[in-house]
Amino acid sequence: MKLTEEKFEVVSETERLVIRPLQKTDYENWLNEFENRYPSQYRHDKGKIDMSDCTQEWFHNLVDKHQELALTDTAHVFGVFKKEDGTHLGMVDFSTLARDDFQWGRIGYSIHNQHWRKGYGNEAVKEALNIAFKHLKFHRIEAHINLDNSASFNLAESVGLKYECTRKGFIFEFGEWTDNLIYYKNSIE
Repeated sequence: MKLTEEKFEVVSETERLVIRPLQKTDYENWLNEFENRYPSQYRHDKGKIDMSDCTQEWFHNLVDKHQELALTDTAHVFGVFKKEDGTHLGMVDFSTLARDDFQWGRIGYSIHNQHWRKGYGNEAVKEALNIAFKHLKFHRIEAHINLDNSASFNLAESVGLKYECTRKGFIFEFGEWTDNLIYYKNSIE
C-alpha cells in the first residue's frame, strides 16, 4: 500500500483477479462492462443502467473523488478486474464507520450481472477483506444486507462473515425505512 498526500493505492491479486482503485485509463473498459450488463435479474440487481451522463470527464472526476475519499479515510473504493485480460468485473468498497477504539468499517460489493456464477464475487470479497484488515487496518467489517437479498447474504456467509442481528428500520430505501441483516467479521477471527 502507498499512501501519500496525493494518491492512495492498494493493489492486490488473487489467482484470477486484480483488485485496485480505479484509474483514469480504465474509462473505456469500465464503461463497456456497464453498457454490456444484462437486464435486471432480480430486485437488487440494477441491470442495464443509462450511462449517457458518464462521459470521460465525469469518470475522471469520479476517480478523483474516490482518491479524496480514500485520503480522508471516509471510503475506499476498489475496482475488480480479471487478471488475464483486464476486464472490469465490478466493485468492492469500504466505508469507515468509526476509528479510534473501534476500527470499524462497512463493506459493499457488486459484480456486473454478465459475470455472475463464475465465483468472481467470492474471490473478490475474500481478497477485499484481506485488504481491509491488513492494509486499511480495520478490526471489524460489517455487511448491511436487505432481508430478501439471498445472493448477498449467501456470498457474505461463503467468505466467512457471520450473521449477527437484524437491525429494524435501519436504512431509508425503496421509499421506506427498511430492515437489514448485519453480517460481520473481525480481524482476529
